[in-house]
Amino acid sequence: MPIFNDLILENWKESEILTDSLWIILERDKTGKHNGFYHGNFIPQIPHRFILRYTKKNEIVFDPFLGSGTTAYEAESLNRNFIGIDIQTKLVDYVKKNIEPKNNFSDLIAGDSAKFETFEKVKEILKDHRKKNVQLAILHPPYADIIKFSDLKNDLSNAKSLKEFLGQFAEVLINTIKILENGRYLAIVIGDKYTAGKWIPL
Repeated sequence: MPIFNDLILENWKESEILTDSLWIILERDKTGKHNGFYHGNFIPQIPHRFILRYTKKNEIVFDPFLGSGTTAYEAESLNRNFIGIDIQTKLVDYVKKNIEPKNNFSDLIAGDSAKFETFEKVKEILKDHRKKNVQLAILHPPYADIIKFSDLKNDLSNAKSLKEFLGQFAEVLINTIKILENGRYLAIVIGDKYTAGKWIPL
């Protein structure tokens, strides 16, 4: 079985890797660029551990829901290349101002991750760097309409029904899988929702 990380197996206990199926993270990492200003962003330790476990240095991490840049900053700190998309231009501009990769690239796109034309831009970026695929995709989408992130029509948090949300999210997955290297990993971080006291699994 191929190895997709730089970890030394004999020293795994000294690494930051959690091997349990349940990750208990008592406190959010607020160091570095993680200031938690953006409501709905996820705990930095989650993408950090995904990146350590499923990529090697200088490989490409992809995030079609860039948000405030949590995964981008973790990729940067771990010397991975990064490509990210967000439907909100203001968030893309914010992360661009904060990202400072030294020996790796970090390319951000303002666009709709459910659209074919947005992923054509991703393919152009890969081509510019003489790459064909990404090695890890981390997706942290809106949890349906729990938090309204913008007034943009195609924002997943504005989907009018669960069916519409899942349909749009499926398009993002289809687009992402097309650029993911064969045999590599895609991680989805999402929670369920409750409406009128009813549990709705996502």
